Amino acid sequence: MTTIQTPHPGEAHKSQRSGWLRASVLGVDDGIVSTSSLMLGVLAAKASHSTILTAGIAGLVAGAMSMAVGEYVSVSSQRDSERADILIEKRSLKDNPEEEFEELVSIYISRGLDRQLALKVAHQLHEHDAIAAHARDELGIDQDSLANPVQAALASAVAFSFGSIVPVLAALIVKGRDSAIVIVFASLLALGISGAIGAYIGGGHRFIAASRVFLGGGAAMAITAFIGHLVGKSI
Repeated sequence: MTTIQTPHPGEAHKSQRSGWLRASVLGVDDGIVSTSSLMLGVLAAKASHSTILTAGIAGLVAGAMSMAVGEYVSVSSQRDSERADILIEKRSLKDNPEEEFEELVSIYISRGLDRQLALKVAHQLHEHDAIAAHARDELGIDQDSLANPVQAALASAVAFSFGSIVPVLAALIVKGRDSAIVIVFASLLALGISGAIGAYIGGGHRFIAASRVFLGGGAAMAITAFIGHLVGKSI
């Protein structure tokens, strides 16, 4: 992937982090919310402490594997689609070179260049790497940074595991009925920190981001605990 250098040291943009940041924050938050909610639901159903821990560990492993498989399949499909589009473009460049060249010129004109400059730019880019130029400017694909399914799968599994370990550790530290309070407190605190860190890295508002995940995670835990309580009473 080509890195564009800026002459302004203070001009550090955030948008290039959006891909891995989204996956990391989603994985951590999903791990915290799903595992803590599962454990609280089982706890509300009057299960033993060993059963609660077993549910948490099982949720951690199953969730991490599910995230890994889901990301691998999803990103593999994305990469296959990108490669197929690049192959179509290669064939079109071979069969219709003049039409493809004019298409690139039209793209640059639509972005504000006059025709003479657009022709010059298109000609130079065609001479340098026609496939890369069309993939980037016509399809929005960077050949040097196609989606990596293995990397995405590992990142998602690790992020989910980091999040899931929070409620599991909380249940290991405190046993008995008080473990519910500790699980809720630790999970909400971790969600708030995760949201704030994600906002800081991405350039967003830390308090707003932390509040979003804090409230959403709290609602998920409350609903799951309520359902677990109802199920525990009926069984």
